[in-house]
Amino acid sequence: METTSTAVWDALKGALAGRKFTDLTHAFHPGQPHFPAFPDETREALFDLERGDGFTAHRYSIIGQWGTHVDPPSHFIRGGRTLDRIPVQEMILPLVVLDITDAVAADPDATPTMEDVRRWEERNGAVPEGSFVALRTGWSSRWPDAAAMANRDAEGISHTPGWSRDVLAFLIEERRVTAVGHEQTDTDPGQATSRQDFSLETYVLAQGRWQIELLANLGELPETGAAVVASWPKPQGGSGFPARVFALS
Repeated sequence: METTSTAVWDALKGALAGRKFTDLTHAFHPGQPHFPAFPDETREALFDLERGDGFTAHRYSIIGQWGTHVDPPSHFIRGGRTLDRIPVQEMILPLVVLDITDAVAADPDATPTMEDVRRWEERNGAVPEGSFVALRTGWSSRWPDAAAMANRDAEGISHTPGWSRDVLAFLIEERRVTAVGHEQTDTDPGQATSRQDFSLETYVLAQGRWQIELLANLGELPETGAAVVASWPKPQGGSGFPARVFALS
């Protein structure tokens, strides 16, 4: 048993040597951008070294969908997988970065097209089965400015990028990816969420997939060849939780 364990670590140590580690997670805090219907975080130091206590311990009051977070199928789908039912084997995956930052710079309502996917596959080959596809939009550069993240016009309509149905359907049904992620607050573009239309998020979760919202630092990664590690606590029946996500490249 000891020999096998050591051999695994030796193999990993060699594979990790010289690799770049990129943190894809925003540090969460009270007052940060969040879905308007959700309450803000509250935080209380129950014990505090600065007050003379023997240790520091905080109580956090947060909604599950807080900061960089995971959405399991049960977030939208009755009977869908909860956080404790997602196996750890799904928490380390090949990473695909689909970059539409130029389109978003020209039009904040931009979404990925099948032509974007076609060009990606021309450069890199087919999107790997079982991968995690991250939509890079450049939107995380606006964090933690809530107004900039929401980008609302004078009529209160949000203009933010999001996914498109045809691209998600291709990735999930044809390429059979395991999960998706993005930099903005929602799967659906802002003009849709402003109408309370969350049909794309519903679609993703209805297919049994999970997703990560509010990713950071995607611009530091290659569009293929990296691995993503996404982990979170294991609340029984959990419908969402802040996640710690990083990439190896």
